[in-house]
This record gives sequence, structure tokens and C-alpha cells, in this order.
Amino acid sequence: MKMRLVTRLLLAIIIGVAVASCIDEGEPYIPPTKAEEQALLNIYLDTLTNRGLDIDTTALGVYYVTDSVGNGTFPQVGDTCVVKYVGSFIDGSIFDSTGENTWEFELGTDGLIDGWNNGMTVIDEGGQAFLIIPSELGYGETGYGTVPPNTTIVFSVEMVEIKPLH
Repeated sequence: MKMRLVTRLLLAIIIGVAVASCIDEGEPYIPPTKAEEQALLNIYLDTLTNRGLDIDTTALGVYYVTDSVGNGTFPQVGDTCVVKYVGSFIDGSIFDSTGENTWEFELGTDGLIDGWNNGMTVIDEGGQAFLIIPSELGYGETGYGTVPPNTTIVFSVEMVEIKPLH
């Protein structure tokens, strides 16, 4: 299962590099407009679909690809999720990662982006998935840290454990 996750992550990186190769590196980086982000996202989703990946969407608008199914226990608001993840842009550049460590958080807290809170609800304990989060559910028109404005972000997530609220 981990090999399949790695293969899909590598595929996403290759696609991202292909998209990024169209950028002239001699020019300063200018964040995309909302329309440009949507166009890049559509290309990315089409490429994944053409590669045979089944892309689902949450009611809120988070795209996701289930890589492996866990034990069928999904987190609820207030539960503590223990995850490993890699956060990247659609060009494959990594902006955040837990590495070999895990990260714990309470699902539904205000400190998390909407796409993260919503996306976690489709990953069961022991499962792995890719979350593709458009900027309006991520860091929006202002960006945050190393994430530029109007930027779709992708998380490869393994739900290691769910600690129920009650």
C-alpha cells in the first residue's frame, strides 16, 4: 500500500514539474489570479483523471483521491486525529511535512483551514488519501507563510489514529 502511495505521489510530482516547466525562471514570481489558479487546477485534475485516478469531491469542494482504505472508522468533529502528511503545490514542490513524525489536532478547530477540516472526514483510521484543496478552502487570496495567494495545495495524508472525543 505504501508503494502505491509513493507511486501516486511521484506521479503528482511529475505532473507538477511538467506544469512548472512552463514558467520562465528568469522572471520574478507573480502569484496566480483566481482565474489562473482555476485553470491550473483544472489541468491538474484532468491529468490525474487521464492517468486513471478516481477523484471524488466533498460537499464543501475538497477534491480527494483515496489511496488505501483503513478500518472504516472516520473522524468526527471534536475527535483528535493523529496523522502523517506531506503538503505540496500542484507543481510537486513540498512546503510542509511531518516527516516520520505524526501530528495531532482536534478536528473542527478554528485554527485549521476549512479544506483540512473537511478533507479529514473522508479518511478513515489507517487509510491514506490525497487532498486537493483550492485556495478558497486553504489560504485564500492572501496566502500564508510559503503558500502564495490563490494557490491550490495538495496533502498526502495517512490517518494513523483517531482518538474519539468521548
